[in-house]
Amino acid sequence: MADTHIPSQAFYIAELRSERVRIFGVLGFLGVTALVLTARVFLLHTTVLKAHAGWNLALAATLGLYEYAMLRLVNSALRENRELPRLLWISSTILETVVPAIGVAWLTATGFDAAYRPLASPSTLLFFVFIILSILRLDPWNCRLAGITASVSYLTAAVYLGWVPPRPGHPAPVTQTDVSLYAVILLLSGVLAGAVAGEIRKHVEAALREANTRRQLDRVQRDLQTARDIQQALLPKTPPEIPGLCVAGWNKPADDTGGDFYDWITLEDGRLIVALGDVTGHGIGPALLASACRAYARSGFAAQRELLAAVTQINASIARDLDPTRFVTFATVACFPGAGRLEVLSAGHGPILLYSAAGNSFREIDSQGVPLGILPELVSGPPTEIQLQRGDILLLITDGFVEFENPAQEEFGKARLEEAVRKSRDLPPDKIIQALYEAVLAFSSGTRQADDLTAVLIKRV
Repeated sequence: MADTHIPSQAFYIAELRSERVRIFGVLGFLGVTALVLTARVFLLHTTVLKAHAGWNLALAATLGLYEYAMLRLVNSALRENRELPRLLWISSTILETVVPAIGVAWLTATGFDAAYRPLASPSTLLFFVFIILSILRLDPWNCRLAGITASVSYLTAAVYLGWVPPRPGHPAPVTQTDVSLYAVILLLSGVLAGAVAGEIRKHVEAALREANTRRQLDRVQRDLQTARDIQQALLPKTPPEIPGLCVAGWNKPADDTGGDFYDWITLEDGRLIVALGDVTGHGIGPALLASACRAYARSGFAAQRELLAAVTQINASIARDLDPTRFVTFATVACFPGAGRLEVLSAGHGPILLYSAAGNSFREIDSQGVPLGILPELVSGPPTEIQLQRGDILLLITDGFVEFENPAQEEFGKARLEEAVRKSRDLPPDKIIQALYEAVLAFSSGTRQADDLTAVLIKRV
């Protein structure tokens, strides 16, 4: 019996609930049987109230009390969320399946010859009732045990009534062979009930596994939503204020969380520091690293005045945390108020595009250093200085834009990106980013977003 026991509290609760239904079935059957017997004796007068009829009612009442006691045990186990001993299931199966044999042996009408009583007793039919209801115990071995107990106890009752097993090679009357046949049918009924119980058990286990998987997925989804809310809360809520410049940022992860981030901070000398980072990969892991990078960036810019010194400090902090399989491409811009002067430092990040309103043209700002986290010491050249004129735009984006594919696996590319910015160049920065994203969506024709999308746009006004 031990090999059928599943170490799952959810399954055991389902087993107890099914046992409760089985007990209700037995009690209902006993109740109907008692009513029919009472009606035959007192209303229809088709049966005379004799000793065997009274004993039948007494046996039904005794079995009903036993089932009621089992019902209380099952309800108590459900309330207290505990298991019943497996021995109780075994003993209950044996005791219940023996009851019809008692009816066959002692409570059959005496008008039949003793040799025919095992065949003529209505109690024989009760074996099948208990075998069928044993299926609700969801235990194939319990069903087989019910069939074995029914077969053995029926033969025992028949022997008690004077039945003699047929001997091989000797002609036997019908009473001898039919009793043997009944015993075999009871045994096979237990085997078939066990097969049905096994199939039902598989379906119950599958349903419980699916429900458990759904609960776990729901929990993961709630956790991811919480992580997404936290990550989005870390992004700037309002655009920064700096004379002569208009700045906007935007982010859309590929999953619930992503490895991109952008941020800005105004220093005491009035400079605005804009930063954008892209951790390799996307999902919950890169999202955690992106949050750590944001914190390191704020700390580095608060402690160091020069961009190169600040990024060097940021790299040292990140290199201690990242494993060799991950790195961060990082770009930062120091914006000087009023003059349109920018300092750009890129640690392996691209593309960074500069749009010139006068020439209606683009040029790409090259990276000065390797991505953060690859080496303990940052390898980088000095920042690139840029002077923005009226209408000029500096665009920092992650590669999710240019690598966004359409159904034909064709990438959006830099040319389309530049054209989208050129068409919307007269709009405010946030509207330009929106127009860029809409252009990407139109190009993709419904293709799933495979990478995080992040953009920061600085425009001279």
